[in-house]
Amino acid sequence: MTDTPARLLNLLSLLQTPREWPGSELADRLEVSPRTIRRDIDRLRDLGYPVEASRGAVGGYRLVAGTAMPPLLLDDEEAVAIAVGLRAGAGHAIEGVDEASVRALAKLEQVLPSRLRHRVSVLQNATVPLTRGDGATIDPQTLTVMAAAVTGRERLRFAYRAGDGAETRRQAEPYRLVSTGWRWYLVAYDLEREDWRTFRVDRVSDPYPTGARFVPRALPTGDAAEFLSRSMSRIKPELAVEVSFAAPAEFVAARLPASIGPLEPTGEHSCLLRTVLSDSLEWVALRLALVDCEFTAHRPPQLVTYLNDLGSRLTRAAVSSGAPEQG
Repeated sequence: MTDTPARLLNLLSLLQTPREWPGSELADRLEVSPRTIRRDIDRLRDLGYPVEASRGAVGGYRLVAGTAMPPLLLDDEEAVAIAVGLRAGAGHAIEGVDEASVRALAKLEQVLPSRLRHRVSVLQNATVPLTRGDGATIDPQTLTVMAAAVTGRERLRFAYRAGDGAETRRQAEPYRLVSTGWRWYLVAYDLEREDWRTFRVDRVSDPYPTGARFVPRALPTGDAAEFLSRSMSRIKPELAVEVSFAAPAEFVAARLPASIGPLEPTGEHSCLLRTVLSDSLEWVALRLALVDCEFTAHRPPQLVTYLNDLGSRLTRAAVSSGAPEQG
């Protein structure tokens, strides 16, 4: 490789992976001599990249943390993935993250090639944040394909796996992507069922635009986030939850998703949660257990029963079948 700028960029891309590269391997990868690699390493150092060399017969190079962050080289999917993450951070009420995410996203878009800037732009324009949480992850390519169909008002075909595992093929008019913080959903008009539907994006595969344009229909609620909330409420019955914790409200709040609801301090080292949830019993029980403090579930009765059964199963699982012999 005789093009020095291109070679330096390729060398930098290799060094930005979290490993140490022997000089001989770098030379083989870039089809140059070890001496050329040493000169290129010196050029990168002159540009501010902190490249560390290890001593020894073979020798190796790796990029380490310096006093300032040098420019990064990202491939297409990495750039889109970072944009997705920044968009999510900007859309959620995380103290100190909103403005920083927007600034970082603006800088990233400024230097993106036009083909990637378009993918990020359509994702940004087609996404409505709803709330925070945690859960399934998805391929950024799936999001950007669906977002492009939303923005371009183009009918979309995709494979969909329902909650019971049933596989179907769908054709829909995509209206909006909605981020709940722990999952992504597509709100769309299902052409075969002739009705509005919500689709979990982590259950979507092989999405592709058909090329057929459409005039957007009027959404029943007028707002995609509200439509998703109502749809989820219909799917799962609401639970009126009341739980007391033997820990300060600040401690508990830091360990629960904000979407669960506010906590009411009842003492210096205690608090109470009263809220209505449409999540499954299993999810609610798991979130309560992960708070890592003593708590008492007062209602609903089915949650109390489930926690008792879960506790019994966990206790049985922890009982040893026999103590190991001492040698």
